Amino acid sequence: MSGHAPVIVHPPSPDGGRRVTIRGKDVGTAFYLFDVLEFLRRAGLPEADTAIDDPELIEWRGAGPQAWGPEKSP
Repeated sequence: MSGHAPVIVHPPSPDGGRRVTIRGKDVGTAFYLFDVLEFLRRAGLPEADTAIDDPELIEWRGAGPQAWGPEKSP
């Protein structure tokens, strides 16, 4: 269903984080899954955990929802 999802989470950047677009508009950079959920909420889209795996809602490019960029030491 590539290209049909209203939400695109782009590949992790080398500096960390992933750019997020909703309906073709850049809404910001997500550094955690909670950031994506906040972008969904602000756009009035479903934000339930089950929506994260819905390919009709979110297209994860380059990696799935577990990847956010380079691992950082605490």
